[in-house]
Amino acid sequence: MKYFFLLFTSFIFSQQTQFVDFKSVLGKIHINPTERIVLGEVQYDFVVLKTIDTIKIDAQNMTFSNLKLNGKEVNFRNTQKELQIIFPFKKGKNSLNFTYSAMPKQTLYFIGSTDKDNLQIWTQGQGKYTSHWFPSFDDVNEKVIFNLNIVFRNDYQVISNGELETRAKSMGNTIWKYRMQKPMSSYLLMLAIGKYEKQIQFSNSGIPLEMYYEPADKSKFEPTYRHSKTMFDFLEKEIGVKYPWRIYKQTPVRDFLYAGMENTSATLFSTRYVVDSIGFEDRSYTNVNAHELAHQWFGDLVTAESSKQHWLQEGFATYYALLAEKEVYGDDYFYCKLYESAQQLKFASRTDTIPILNAKASSLTFYEKGAWALFILKESIGKKNFKKAVKAYLKKHSFKSVNTEDFFAEIKKVSSFDLNNFSKVWLESSDFNTLEANALLEKNKATKLFLQVDQLRSKSLAEKNDFFVQVMQSDVYFAVKEAILNQIKNENFDAKKQLLQLALQSNILQIRQAVAVNLNKIPEDFRQEYESLLTDKSYQTQEIALFRLWNNFPEQRFKYLDLSKNWIGFNDYNLRNLWLSLALTTPNYVLNKEELIKELIEYSSLNFEATTRQNALQNLIAFNLVNDTVLQNLVNATTHHMWQFSKFGRDTIRKLLKNKEMRLSFERILPNLNESEKFQLKRLLIE
Repeated sequence: MKYFFLLFTSFIFSQQTQFVDFKSVLGKIHINPTERIVLGEVQYDFVVLKTIDTIKIDAQNMTFSNLKLNGKEVNFRNTQKELQIIFPFKKGKNSLNFTYSAMPKQTLYFIGSTDKDNLQIWTQGQGKYTSHWFPSFDDVNEKVIFNLNIVFRNDYQVISNGELETRAKSMGNTIWKYRMQKPMSSYLLMLAIGKYEKQIQFSNSGIPLEMYYEPADKSKFEPTYRHSKTMFDFLEKEIGVKYPWRIYKQTPVRDFLYAGMENTSATLFSTRYVVDSIGFEDRSYTNVNAHELAHQWFGDLVTAESSKQHWLQEGFATYYALLAEKEVYGDDYFYCKLYESAQQLKFASRTDTIPILNAKASSLTFYEKGAWALFILKESIGKKNFKKAVKAYLKKHSFKSVNTEDFFAEIKKVSSFDLNNFSKVWLESSDFNTLEANALLEKNKATKLFLQVDQLRSKSLAEKNDFFVQVMQSDVYFAVKEAILNQIKNENFDAKKQLLQLALQSNILQIRQAVAVNLNKIPEDFRQEYESLLTDKSYQTQEIALFRLWNNFPEQRFKYLDLSKNWIGFNDYNLRNLWLSLALTTPNYVLNKEELIKELIEYSSLNFEATTRQNALQNLIAFNLVNDTVLQNLVNATTHHMWQFSKFGRDTIRKLLKNKEMRLSFERILPNLNESEKFQLKRLLIE
């Protein structure tokens, strides 16, 4: 054993991919949603490239049995992090079979339950490791052709990577057989199970575009997936390389960790983007849609070899998503988005000293500065040369890992552009080159005006008012007018009244919403004009306007509450949540107070998504509608898989514990909590 340990220790310091090439895997898996256990049979086919005595497969906290190498039993070691196959491997083809079981603590998530008929199961591999639910490879450079057979109940849809080859019913279950034809990194393996329906469109190149939705959201299908085909066709043409996979699927899942995730051929995205036509104005899936689609080329087809090269995925996806949105919304949208990100980067560079080519770079740097770098590069070498280089880069490195030099090598073939200086300025420096950025932004009328507005920030309103009035009366892109309203937010009302009135008269939702945000204190002589915001087709505007009117004009509260009593809002019930809170705290307004309190508390329970629960909990606490059930729901939030929600739960409890009566209330409910809730609350009580 000592001899083996020394050999293995020396081996782990070099990449396994230099010794072994895993070609394909067939996983036959069964998921028990009650016990939250994954059971599976796995067959890996691989080629040994160099002599080696141990091969590892990443596997977190799994149990294994029936291991056979080329049909014969083989020694193995389970470290609870890896499955290590111990054998004097020689060059050649091999096949490894085994069975496993796992109870994942992350990466595979169970939302709802079969008892309540609202079960969803979904995965998130990037940043979490697929090896928690399927024995695979945490190294992104090991690319494998994945094939899955998934067994689950007949009344559920099962979605995974690749094409559905067959599905067959057996003893109350359905066996779904999904097949891939090309290799991919393990973090892109996915699974989604739920009660779904779907619609299929076809791209101009014939790729099936499967778009899933929950049955209750059928009426929201069109606004949710609006522009999907247009952007798919555009990106295929703009990139110049055919979509790399045989099918493209998109599925919304509840309580998703991020906005979206670009699993190979099968994107998952948050249900917050499942919207009706009104919700589309404030919470469109369009950008996330385009971003995750662009990743099918930049990230899935070619994968950054290390986190230092992460901009090759996120910078490219951000830039190409912006190009796709430009196709939908036009040049002004494109340039104004670049302007906004330039402002963010300029501000962040004052404190953020980590450049793009660093594994610890911020998301803003990887995404937005990466996109800016590509925009600069494209403008510098010309669109034709840029497209030619990107096409060659993707084709040469298809289904492989890449670094920045791989991309630069193709740029050098089409241009003599000084890449060394470009890299120093845009990839190796944390500064943002404002002069170079502004020179490009000034090519567009809207962003040129944007820059002029920004330059007036230090001027008094009297000095710039005439210019602002002129802009507000023009037909310039709405984002410029929003910028004016944001700039005058702290000005005296009488001084800015004309500008606010012009904004309201524009009848453009985004500009009118900026007026809603602009005023915390609403003068009586502006009340009727402000009240017009309540009828805007924007759930976000309605939420802001309702609260501020209710807060400013107590004598009008009954009128506002009567007007809004049937409002629901987004799928997180933002308007209903607010209405309940306001109605319950308006004296003499409601007779059925207990019934309404019960409804609001229900929104804070496990039966709803984290965003709905957080809104409800915030309102219940803010309006002093707290009882033991509310406190229990708050403690439960600390155990949630979404870090933002669990952090909200912990931070809120810390504040409440400063009150002696609240501390006693938390101590009283402690015995009624489950073990994980008790653990979290006890930690907070002794802090």
